[in-house]
Amino acid sequence: MTETSQPNRTDSDAVAPVRFLAGVKIVDLTQFEAGPSCTEALAWLGADVVKIENPKMGDPGRRLRPGQPDSDPYYFHVFNANKRSMTVNLKSPKGLALVKDMLANADVCIENFAPGAIERLGLGYDVVRGLNPSIIYAQVKGFGEGSPYEKNLAFDMIAQACGGTFSVTGEADGPPTRPGMSLGDTGTGMTMAITILGALYQRRQSGQGCRLQVAMQDAIMHYMRINFATQGLTGAAARRGGSKVPGISNAPMGLYPCAPGGPNDYIYIMTSRANPDHWDRLLKVVGREDLIGDDRYASPADRVLREAEVDAIIAGWTRTHDKHDAMRAVGEAGIPAGAVLDTMGLQNDQSFEDRGIMQVMRHPLHRDFKMPGWPVRIDGKPPALTASPVLGEHTEAVLDEWLGLNAEAVAVLRTEGAV
Repeated sequence: MTETSQPNRTDSDAVAPVRFLAGVKIVDLTQFEAGPSCTEALAWLGADVVKIENPKMGDPGRRLRPGQPDSDPYYFHVFNANKRSMTVNLKSPKGLALVKDMLANADVCIENFAPGAIERLGLGYDVVRGLNPSIIYAQVKGFGEGSPYEKNLAFDMIAQACGGTFSVTGEADGPPTRPGMSLGDTGTGMTMAITILGALYQRRQSGQGCRLQVAMQDAIMHYMRINFATQGLTGAAARRGGSKVPGISNAPMGLYPCAPGGPNDYIYIMTSRANPDHWDRLLKVVGREDLIGDDRYASPADRVLREAEVDAIIAGWTRTHDKHDAMRAVGEAGIPAGAVLDTMGLQNDQSFEDRGIMQVMRHPLHRDFKMPGWPVRIDGKPPALTASPVLGEHTEAVLDEWLGLNAEAVAVLRTEGAV
């Protein structure tokens, strides 16, 4: 493989290259997850995302170990597919000058360094805007400008704790619980990616760039809208409810155990207050037609008063069924139901790979790795996956394409420690 090649490393006919953002040049000064999630979204859509990395260790998310083989590349893979990597020593005057030259030609710059770090490097908004007034300059931080915690460092779980998700996750009578997904990082990245697309569209008319800022805490509050709606209804802070939904008076609703009783052998069943037929249909599925018309369970309010009894009726049936069979039976009866699926079960479901939702990354250094692709289908197919870059894999190609530097010039920069 040559340094300039960008192979489409996938075997599936269910995917296709996407060029929506072809020609859009993005200087990616991000690390770990919140920023890389944003730039990866744009890379899936065809933008030329050039990841600027430290020549020695790269993005800390690579988890490289000096003098040792890379034993954990998967975190980096899932946030940096479809990008190119260029090594630059930002503490070298010549290295910094290279990045400034790239920014003068770029459409978007995005960074998520610690508060104040990008300014200390000499790449703050005022400097970059002076180089390129039409650039879209995007920043992801933990806490917002003007927040009392503006200078604090943050990772996903910090943002989720301060943004509210911990407070509504867990059992009603238990402590707050960390949600099992990285909504603080990836969710924040998605809000920024969408905003960048809007800014690119607006720039087509105005020719002017702009500065975009998003705080992880603020983004989490956006994802808490239902909880704020519940607070508006009840006049009290949204509560934890375990598998139930606080503020919704309806039964049956929740997690029910299935055979053979493993840690994820559960099904979530949710009948609707707006459709009274759900209860009668469910009674038929579980073999309790004798309760149809029983005044004790006639309305959602009646069933909430006897929720423990209702749950026991449903669980008595689910415990004798595999979660997939239970989901099939309840779903076919027209009742919303979902088996609790873990990562291995999802990965081994061939239908996701057949549809291109899961794709296999074929990397030049690491074993094949099946991972989630971009979930949006475009003309019937999701975008194709390109492997995450080897550190500095595209340095020569980017300097040639963006700045017109030939191989000899790049070799000189390498000897000077700039790249």
